[in-house]
Amino acid sequence: MRPVLLPASLEELWPLMRDHPGAAFMAGGSDLLVRLRQGLVDPPAIIGLEGIAELGLVHDEAPGWLFLGAGASHTALLEHSLVQRRLPLLAQALAVLGSPLVRNQGTLGGNLGTASPAGDTLSPLYALEAQVELRSATGSRRLAIADFILGPGRTALQAGEIIYGAWVPLAQDWSLAHFEKVGLRQALAIAVVSLAALISLDDGGVVREARLALGSVGPTVVRPRQAEQALLGRPLDAASLKAAARLVRQEVSPIDDPRASAHYRRQVAGNLLLRLARPAD
Repeated sequence: MRPVLLPASLEELWPLMRDHPGAAFMAGGSDLLVRLRQGLVDPPAIIGLEGIAELGLVHDEAPGWLFLGAGASHTALLEHSLVQRRLPLLAQALAVLGSPLVRNQGTLGGNLGTASPAGDTLSPLYALEAQVELRSATGSRRLAIADFILGPGRTALQAGEIIYGAWVPLAQDWSLAHFEKVGLRQALAIAVVSLAALISLDDGGVVREARLALGSVGPTVVRPRQAEQALLGRPLDAASLKAAARLVRQEVSPIDDPRASAHYRRQVAGNLLLRLARPAD
């Protein structure tokens, strides 16, 4: 019989992790339970994290940063006033993540730990240049999300560590925050391609800063740096976006799988940029 352990605090968690090496962590369980049923994993124990209240916190107590606890459900994040007001890009992604049931059960930490390039929260967090905080019995460390996620299902999490949460810098107000994903159906869709975009414009409508992050077009979320640079100093119009879209198609590295071909993904990745064009005055 596999033990299921339910610590109520981090102080209770650390000795359980020490005494049960190889245990799987579960908060919502929307990914873990599927893999258990399919026989893809067989951990010697399961440690439930949902009883650790501080893992579900959301706050802006550190100046210039918004903290999102790893144990916060997608619904809790979506409905939180700080996320709605300060992180509209992430709120857009959360609104189309799975179904209400999945959003109620799944957590931010689960999305980070699963490290799927199709994870709906990941491309916004890349565009926002979030940092992931990891904690252990001996301390904590923070990594840029691009350094934390190493590949599909692979992260920089070390033995004895848990994902504590994500820190999102609140550097500026963006002129445009846009999230969109293309899937094979209207609801409960796994992204074939997703785009998270943050654009800052000057008073004349010229791009001062552009951050683009694309999901499902590489082993990790892709920041197409050449395309971002190509937008700088130009109006956000069809011509500049078409030029950036050509660069996006060169920078992504999608694969063929049962949901879409690499060619289709590459074309869609570029096409999604065209949705950013500002209407003519």
